[in-house]
Amino acid sequence: MTDLELDEILTLRWPAVVRRVMGDASAVGFTQDFVRSISHQGRRKAWQPTAKQARIMRQLLDQYTGLPEREPDLIERED
Repeated sequence: MTDLELDEILTLRWPAVVRRVMGDASAVGFTQDFVRSISHQGRRKAWQPTAKQARIMRQLLDQYTGLPEREPDLIERED
């Protein structure tokens, strides 16, 4: 993973993954611990993920950023 790719992921995409994982009742244990750990480690200036961490990060990005946002329920609808 390049420095530019890591910066883009941690700055732009990872916060959405964290929000979705923490809001997903089925994502407990390892997944929640992993996203918190990456968020924490990503603040370190020279940190680079291991090959295994990078693979899991990409899997989570695919899994949690590909989902569309839930459309809000409207009180009144105009027909």
